[in-house]
Amino acid sequence: MKKAIISGGGTGGHIYPALAVARQLIEKGWEILYVGSETGLEKKIVSDEGFNFREICVAPLPRGFSIRIFNTGFKTVLGLLQSIRIINEYQPELVLGTGGFVAGPVVLAASLRGVPTIIHEQNVYPGLTNKLLSYFVDKIALNFAEADKYFPVKAAKKMVTSGNPVREIILNTTKEEGLRKFGFNSRTRTLLVFGGSQGSKSINSAMLELYDYYQHSRDIQIIHLTGDKNFKFILKELEKKGIDLSQNRNYKIMPYLSEIQLAYAVADLVIYRAGATGIAEITARGIPAILIPYPYSAEGHQEYNARTLEMHGAAFMISDKKLNGKLLIKKVEELINDKEKLKKMAIKSKKLGKPDATQKLVELIEEITLDFK
Repeated sequence: MKKAIISGGGTGGHIYPALAVARQLIEKGWEILYVGSETGLEKKIVSDEGFNFREICVAPLPRGFSIRIFNTGFKTVLGLLQSIRIINEYQPELVLGTGGFVAGPVVLAASLRGVPTIIHEQNVYPGLTNKLLSYFVDKIALNFAEADKYFPVKAAKKMVTSGNPVREIILNTTKEEGLRKFGFNSRTRTLLVFGGSQGSKSINSAMLELYDYYQHSRDIQIIHLTGDKNFKFILKELEKKGIDLSQNRNYKIMPYLSEIQLAYAVADLVIYRAGATGIAEITARGIPAILIPYPYSAEGHQEYNARTLEMHGAAFMISDKKLNGKLLIKKVEELINDKEKLKKMAIKSKKLGKPDATQKLVELIEEITLDFK
């Protein structure tokens, strides 16, 4: 049985694509070990999914010079030594890194031990970890082809465009299933709003004016995932506006939705940040979008993601500092009532989507392990 180590963490955007690849490798008879940080989000998610998990000690690089850099350096060296030990014990045929600072020492350790390595970059503008690793790895899989110009020139021959792995359930859930879940009308256009797993205060605040605007309308249905922090605030503000959610079947407001595939299945338009995993899911389903990049994302990568979709005609971008209720209403009205425009954007979104990304990455993994035999 072939064995692989997969590492990536910090955010769901690094973890969920890794798990999509892991599942397909297991179906092909591989054994998988996931290596993550001792304090990261990946520890719970990966363990809950039933995968074998080992932890190492790591810390993110601080922005700018500070005393923290010494602590980070110590933890990184310790994490590298722990990774070398894990690789020596596990003897994998391949190591895949999907981003986040935890992947750095794991992938570097594999390269130093002569184990085939692949990194996967989800964003248009690559993170620091993947930029550094590009000098050592054997292959670099890109979600966006446009990312190639932000890597070192020497890495050009290593690059392939694979797309970002998307869970099968995202691709296969039908509109009818979604309509049953939410009790929605198939003839009414549906807006899906979310700001990533943590929610977005600025998007949520702007949405309050939009609820006011559509309060007496039955021409739009809204699924709004607020995030845990803002959920009660939104409910209180809606109550002040006299909006009774128990009487309004067109509004479905919740802190989080584990079955996000049901929301995608009914959405005619999405309002979202610009995280790579969400964009991969949106484009795989071919949904037009209004993207509001998180202004504090590492290296501003979300703005690069959003601008790329806008350039291809699949989305409109609104900067976070310009976002307000009036502007959001104007853009939603402009799109939701123009069936032809929505249709054209949906086609362009679908063209950007790569529903076979998981398969492509798995094929790359199998190809590279054969080359090293």
